[in-house]
Amino acid sequence: MGRWRDDEVGNKQKLKPEKEKSHRGNAAQYFTAGELSRRGIIAVITMGNCPNTDILCSNKEGNKFVHIQVKTFVPGNKTCSVGNKAEHDYGEKFIWVLAGIARPDQNMENEYYIIPSKDMSENVSKSFISWKETPGKNGRQHDPSNKVRTIHLPPFKDQFHEWDISKYRNRWDSIVAMLT
Repeated sequence: MGRWRDDEVGNKQKLKPEKEKSHRGNAAQYFTAGELSRRGIIAVITMGNCPNTDILCSNKEGNKFVHIQVKTFVPGNKTCSVGNKAEHDYGEKFIWVLAGIARPDQNMENEYYIIPSKDMSENVSKSFISWKETPGKNGRQHDPSNKVRTIHLPPFKDQFHEWDISKYRNRWDSIVAMLT
């Protein structure tokens, strides 16, 4: 199940999975910056030049700032993967945006979950601890050095911690409030 793109002369070429993921990640940052811009927020994409910030936002006066880390998923999926840095609370001026960017062949809207750093770190940490302590398939111990963390997307809930992120859907107002 690969994705296709047209090359310079109109021939169909299959995208490699890592390229498809990279394109979707870039699109998520652009779409997120676009949503912020629509709301009168200055949003600058860092293009990978800032380790924990994909988008730096400010008010028009330039005296209030918010750092945003964007993680991408495909709408309709059950989960969104984040790294273990999601367990760290980067402070009240740091926001995670889980951006569900629809594939071109999907007839779906993009969806966004705007989650404060404190909420993300608390819930991801609790979930990972529960996951580590719960035996896996055939009673095997889960690998405590695993760096991947999984967030369940509505209507699904994390089986280890029961975290429901529905309340964060399209909460752009939380970012606007931080900048006013």
